[in-house]
This record gives sequence, C-alpha cells and structure tokens, in this order.
Amino acid sequence: MDEDLAMLRHLIGQLQELLHNNGSPPPLPLLSSPSSSSPSFLVLHHPQYHNGWCLPCIEETSADDCCDIVMAAGKRPGILKMLETVKPPVKRTRKERNPGKSCKERDDISGDMDQEIWQEFPQDLFEAVVSRLPIATFFQFRAVCRKWNSLIDSDSFSRYCTELPQTIPWFYTITHENVNSGQVYDPSLKKWHHPVIPSLPKKSIVLPMASAGGLVCFLDIGHRNFYVSNPLTKSFRELPARSFKVWSRVAVGMTLNGYSTIHGYKVLWVGCEGEYEVYDSLSNVWTKRGTIPSNIKLPVLLNFKSQPVAIHSTLYFMLTDPEGILSYDMVSGKWKQFIIPGPPDLSDHTLAACGERLMLVGLLTKNAATCVCIWELQKMTLLWKEVDRMPNIWCLEFYGKHIRMNCLGNKGCLILLSLRSRQMNRLITYNAVTREWTKVPGCTVPRGRKRLWIACGTAFHPCPTARA
Repeated sequence: MDEDLAMLRHLIGQLQELLHNNGSPPPLPLLSSPSSSSPSFLVLHHPQYHNGWCLPCIEETSADDCCDIVMAAGKRPGILKMLETVKPPVKRTRKERNPGKSCKERDDISGDMDQEIWQEFPQDLFEAVVSRLPIATFFQFRAVCRKWNSLIDSDSFSRYCTELPQTIPWFYTITHENVNSGQVYDPSLKKWHHPVIPSLPKKSIVLPMASAGGLVCFLDIGHRNFYVSNPLTKSFRELPARSFKVWSRVAVGMTLNGYSTIHGYKVLWVGCEGEYEVYDSLSNVWTKRGTIPSNIKLPVLLNFKSQPVAIHSTLYFMLTDPEGILSYDMVSGKWKQFIIPGPPDLSDHTLAACGERLMLVGLLTKNAATCVCIWELQKMTLLWKEVDRMPNIWCLEFYGKHIRMNCLGNKGCLILLSLRSRQMNRLITYNAVTREWTKVPGCTVPRGRKRLWIACGTAFHPCPTARA
C-alpha cells in the first residue's frame, strides 16, 4: 500500500508539471473539503477546465480510490497521452529497501530512537508548553497516554496554569428542556459543549449561582444544599449543611483566597432579612454567621436577577430599594452601602465588572423602542455614565416587541445576555474592552436540530487544574 501511494504522489506531481509545460495554466492552490467523515478532495479550478476535476487527498484516501479518480481524469482529451509518458517509480520489495533488517528489528530501533530523543526533555519545559494549550486541545492531549493524563494532578503543572493570564471565560448554563445537565459555551471557538457532572443530584433542580478560579457553585432550587464542581474535570464537593436554614431566596457570591484554588475559596450567601454566612473551603465549615449592620437599611431588597460580581476580595450586590449597591469584603468582613440612582426608563438591569470597573447593563425603553445600554460607575461622583449601546440595526429588530433581558454571566469583561420575546430568542455577548457585540449561535442538543432555551447561567474561567 505504501508503494502504491508513493507512486500515485509521483504520478500526480508529474501530471501537474506536464500541464504547466504544455501551456496550460498552473494549478491554483488546492482546497480540501472540511468534512472529516469523508475523503478530502483536492480541487483544481480554472475557466479553461470547463467541467473541472479533482484529485483525492492522498494522505486520507486509499490507493484504490486514488486509482479510480486518476483513471477517470485520464479519459479527458490530451490527459491520457500525458499520463502514458509518465514513468512510475520502480517498485522495490521490502527486503530490497531494508536489507538485513526484519520488521521487528526496525520497530525496536524506532522505539529506542524515540526514547533517546524524549527521555532527556526537561519536564518543567514540557509542562510549561502544555499549560499554554487551548482548553479543548488540552483535553484531547490527555487521551494520548497515562503520563500526560496525570499532568492534571501535578502541583507544578497547576502552578504553571496559575501564572498564565486568565483565558476568555466560558459560560455554564442550564436549559428549560433539561435542567439537570449543563450546556457550556466557549466564546473563543463559538461552540457549545455538553458536559455531565455525575455527582450532582438527579432528582432536584440545581442552579449555577457563582464561580471562582474555574469552579462553579451550585444551589438546589429549594435553597438547602450547596455544591462546588469543576465542569471540565468533574471535580466535586458537597458543602456541609448551613448552621441555620433560610427558605427565602438568597444571593450567592464566590471568591478565591489567593490566586488559585490551591489556597482555597470562600462562598457567601445573603438573605432578604440581612442574615448571611461565609463558607471557607480550607476549614470546610460555615462561619461568620450574622446579620448586616444596622447602619444599612433592612430588609435588604436585593435585585436577584443581577448576579453578584467580584472585584478582588470584594463582592458587589445590586439593591432595588433604595437603588444602589451593597458590598462585602471577604477578608475584612465589612459591609458597605452606596445609594446610586439608576438611569431613567431602565429595566432588567444587572451589575457587571471589567477589571476594577463596575458596569451596569440594562434595557433602555422609550415609547416602542428598546435598546441594550452599558453604563460605567464614576468613582468620583458615584453616578452611572453611559459608555456604549447596542448597534442601531440590532435595536430596530426589537422595535414594538416586549423584550426581556437576562444576564447569563460576566467574567473578564465578557458578558453573555439572553434577549427573549414571544417572537424571538437571541443570545449575544458584549466585550467591555473592545466594545464588540457578537451574536451567539443557538444551543442545540447533541446530534440533533432542536434548539434549547437557556434558563440561567454563570461565567467561569476554564481551568483544568482547579479542584473543588
């Protein structure tokens, strides 16, 4: 088979050279079919080739298929004569090509060469290179051998991953059709993944609430049990029971103790009556049980449609009455309240963060016109200043429609928004650094065409070494 493929490569090369020498235009760049399920074909197209003709990609096609295509091409006028002038390479037997060496001996030598080449390759350099692979490529890389797969548990490899700048965030979402399995969106590839976390309870609805360091914090719909997991590696932990139960709705935030999950993480929940607790993964207990200080107006009317955002060790919550922001420092344990009036005609607004900047995203509706706008909090005046808004051509599509907006997560200056009405369902991302608006492809079930409706979600930075 190898000899046949070599002969055909030589034959095709001679054919192209003859076409060029006989006055025919040189072949244009060869294009291969993107389909991986069928053989790739190399297409030669030029106005003088009225019907066109193609050659299969030799590396991905059998020798018999190559022969069929070449013979079909030979039936064209003038081509057959050129083929007859081509002298194929002389076919040699295996013994002639490798005298005095058996197949087993050659395999042994090849194995020795590989070992000699790679056994002295520095392990730290190897881990530094692998840590820079894209996340999707890294998980394909793990399937090569046990040694490469074990990198995910290496402390040194984890340090390399921690030292790298954070990647573009992914978004963990759940759908109305299947609330017990996640749909993860990768903005860099514009692709949906469908991971399954086996340890999550199957008989109850579990909602993604917050994230930090590659981990996602989940809360069951009954507000009883918390879970933390890495959606990429299925690393999982069920948090201990809280010291007291709150049956009302709660807001949940999450931060890291250091630069990675190696130093642990904290989870905070806040109730409407001002009660709160903090969980520390290092001690594996809920601590700092208490209530918000009396200098902050109670009951705390939180905007539960707006997820808390974290800037360093501080969590920020959006208030509805009075309008403003409530903050909690996970290190010092101090609460602060900021009374900040919102822009007029604003609805479905949510907090966002970009670096150390606090942002506000919301629907601005006037008469029948609706548009998504972005504001930034001015630190000197504590007022919201509009900095960007959705392109007008997109806003025109919302004219006269009752649009509802839901934020599905915000990390690293990237925000995922869901815009829904009876007539439409659209997902878009906004990059607060580049001010770029991008449409997100619809989420469909694996190997199917049915489009899923996203219910809620949260953003997280994918990290293969994050441990719950």
